[in-house]
Amino acid sequence: MIADLVAALPVSPSTLVLVVPTLAVPVLAAISGYRTSAGLNVLASGLTLAAALMLLAVPHTRGDFLIVDDFNIFLVVLTAFVGFTTSVYSASYIGHELETGKLTPAFLRFYHAMYQAMMGAMNLALLSNNIGLMWVGLEVATLATVMMVGIYRTAEAIEAAWKYFILGSVGIGLAFFGTILIYMVSSSVIGSGVPAMAWDEIVRNAAALDPKLLSLAFVFLLVGYGTKVGLAPFHAWLPDAHAEGPTPISAVLSGLLLNVALYALLRFKMVLAGNPATIDVGAILMTLGLVSLVFAGFMLYRRRDIKRLFAYSSIEHMGIATFAFGIGGPLANFAGLLHMTMHSLVKSAIFFAVGHVAQAKGTQRLADIGGLSSTHPVLAVGFALGVIAIVGLPPFGVFMSEFLLVSTAFSRQPILTVVLIAGLVLALGALLMRMQQVIFGEPRGKSEPVKASYVPLFVHLLLALVAGLWLPEALVRWFRGVAALLG
Repeated sequence: MIADLVAALPVSPSTLVLVVPTLAVPVLAAISGYRTSAGLNVLASGLTLAAALMLLAVPHTRGDFLIVDDFNIFLVVLTAFVGFTTSVYSASYIGHELETGKLTPAFLRFYHAMYQAMMGAMNLALLSNNIGLMWVGLEVATLATVMMVGIYRTAEAIEAAWKYFILGSVGIGLAFFGTILIYMVSSSVIGSGVPAMAWDEIVRNAAALDPKLLSLAFVFLLVGYGTKVGLAPFHAWLPDAHAEGPTPISAVLSGLLLNVALYALLRFKMVLAGNPATIDVGAILMTLGLVSLVFAGFMLYRRRDIKRLFAYSSIEHMGIATFAFGIGGPLANFAGLLHMTMHSLVKSAIFFAVGHVAQAKGTQRLADIGGLSSTHPVLAVGFALGVIAIVGLPPFGVFMSEFLLVSTAFSRQPILTVVLIAGLVLALGALLMRMQQVIFGEPRGKSEPVKASYVPLFVHLLLALVAGLWLPEALVRWFRGVAALLG
């Protein structure tokens, strides 16, 4: 019944996922009223989510430019869902920023328009069956987030935006060169033109492609898209962007954009996996993953800004997921996919809490935030649950993904597993220490009331809790299918 209704639509769901945010951009750019623009932003994000959910009810499709397959369908739904809940959270957060004068009505129009541009670009990157079109999607998403990072127009925000722009441009430029190399290699086998840029065609012919050029291309792609993933040592833009931009953008950056960049890397990993004569991509990903994890674990102890703290936590968790995909195999890939999903839900929830904590206390400095359980008990509960979930304590879903990863890593890479566990323990100690500092003790800083929307925060945490106790069979089948594709 649902499939018949969806099939009767004049436009396919994959097209709607892209068209809705695209049409919303000029509309939101023209509206300055806070309530109207915030409501339309939520509406556009909700319609995008509805279109994404329709993808689950229709057969998979492919074309020269767009594809809906096992790999991207759930990530599109996840991206649309987090985009929708973040838009709901953003409505209350941005309202406070307007009241305090941090944002003007003109910047409000710009903020909401760029929010939809960013969501549409990420969906384009995920749905692209064309390596060039995927690059365009990531480039547009990067430019949109760069402009939103500097939206407060303070010296620190502009510096962070420029740093993000410069490093992001270098990364995306290297990824562009890697994309050209992939096209050159594939066109010699598939033939010139659009078909030589199609993911499914490239993967199908991977064994016949030149392994040396494939390996060279992946090096450029790894550095280029690895910058977007936030892997060390390509991470330098990420802490500043999180600290100086609006908190809803921090939630989307950590929860979604890092995933999209990692997705792009994994697509190229599938190409190299089809040609045994190429470089050992797994070893490279394992190395970068562990370096990112251990580096971030140590850096967490030295953070003095609450948003920078969780920016480094994002580097840690993308390192964990990258390590999982580097190991490869059904169980490790399953763990990596689950970890990407849980990190998206939990880290965005943490930033929902952190944004309102900073508004309530009037600062992001950890030294000036304390006694949250006394001044804002509901916010304190949400923040504490988010930290407990992100450090991998049971019964939340992050614990399940990390448990699966450690279990399979012990049988495949026992020495590296020791490093993995050490990094996890490092991060756990740092974040629990900071949680205790924020939640307990004598109240420090201001204690202003905030017009907070706690629904997105607790919905995300509830989903992470359910995933730690029980995964729906349909979701398990999806994880298994994609894990098999990744090799």
